[in-house]
Amino acid sequence: MEDVSIGCLNSPFTIHHSPFLMPVSAARIAAFEVLRRVDLGRSYAVELLQRREVSGLKEADRRLATELVMGVLRWRGELDFQIERLSQRSLKRLDPEVAAILRMGVYQIRFLTKVPKAAAVNEAVELCKAARKRSTAGLVNAVLRKCSPPARPLTTTPFDGLTAGERDSLRRTVPAWLLERWAGRTWPMGKPRESEPAAEMALRLAWASVQVPRVTLRITGKSANLEQLRRDLAGEGISTQLGVSAPQALVVESGSILGSKALREGRVVIQDEGSQLVAELLAPQAGQKVLDLCAAPGIKTGQLTQALGKGTLVACDVSGVRLRTLVKLLASQVPPEVGLHIVRLDATRPLPFRALFDRILLDVPCSGTGTLARNPEIKWRLQAEDIGRLGGTQTNMLERALEVLAPGGRLVYATCSLEPEENQEVVEKVLAGAGGFRVLTRAELASEFPWVKDLFDAQGYFRTRPDLHGMDGFFAAVIHREIG
Repeated sequence: MEDVSIGCLNSPFTIHHSPFLMPVSAARIAAFEVLRRVDLGRSYAVELLQRREVSGLKEADRRLATELVMGVLRWRGELDFQIERLSQRSLKRLDPEVAAILRMGVYQIRFLTKVPKAAAVNEAVELCKAARKRSTAGLVNAVLRKCSPPARPLTTTPFDGLTAGERDSLRRTVPAWLLERWAGRTWPMGKPRESEPAAEMALRLAWASVQVPRVTLRITGKSANLEQLRRDLAGEGISTQLGVSAPQALVVESGSILGSKALREGRVVIQDEGSQLVAELLAPQAGQKVLDLCAAPGIKTGQLTQALGKGTLVACDVSGVRLRTLVKLLASQVPPEVGLHIVRLDATRPLPFRALFDRILLDVPCSGTGTLARNPEIKWRLQAEDIGRLGGTQTNMLERALEVLAPGGRLVYATCSLEPEENQEVVEKVLAGAGGFRVLTRAELASEFPWVKDLFDAQGYFRTRPDLHGMDGFFAAVIHREIG
């Protein structure tokens, strides 16, 4: 008999091995630990799932672990409702470990049609015992045996075909305060549904937040021949199609990119199409000085170095750990004629640069409400007061960045947030107090970037929405500094 860590993720939780216990699958053990660490706010699920202890599992186990983690986080509000209904007790009365096990069990029964109910129940009971929660094994068994699958899987039902009961389930997947905030808004860029009530728009955003986001690749400078790259990927069982808007985007239709030769060789990187478009708006020219002010982990930085081709790029971040990740990521991506300099700094404070920059990307830390499908734990961590606090930080960063923008230069202020307090309100507040700067108009931007002209609103702001465009939700303002 021995105690060992669940997985190898430096977790405080231990699983109890005994010859009298039935084995628990590696996938469910890994999913349990990731969910517990996410609950503690120690990391993001996407990062934990990429660690070797999870990514190194057998393919079937890795897929199941990923499905369990991301599915539980996307549908957690509905799962908690079902647990309280079936158990007749508040979830607050349950130990966090037991709550995680029940969420996994209910998710399997209600959403994973290929998992036999008996397997979901039995493994949940054994996992409960192994996690030193034997006294609650009976409760877990009773709750899950009472749980029944819905009449039809919600994940495969189109939004417009949802019943009233299914729409209630969907409402529970987003915290009430956030859904109410969305429902009380006027939504720009609402075509082709501009006549829909805001409450319906909000529900569509909730629906987008529980969908599995597509995997999108950006072709790097190492892939000179697009069709050859697609053939190479197809040879590894990876089918792709061209992106909708970003010229270097490929969308994975089937197959796993993670173990592909093209990814290992750096011929492609995983990057959402909206993210690619934000970096394109900076449009660096050869020989310029470029500043990427919140650069880590470096995906957009790599894109900028390749677009620049020749010149200087300074990449900054407040986190030394994330800058080390950036260095590793960019090790083979930077063109030889681009001088890359890495600087650790706090972008809310006066910047330590004497030189001015021709181009500045300010992709600020934000609430991330445009990426809830990809990072669903954000829904359960974010509080209403966080949005105003973030807006204050973003205002400081934009003020500091404008101080080092050269006359005639361009700054792109960007977020992956849908909230106006982090987007246009920050830009308008800062520019109202700073002379000599303006947001480029929709006409100017549509002329320069005709392939994305429909993504600029009437004020010239760039916007993408997951419910409209099939990509993460981004906001960007292209700011020009006048000469003289």
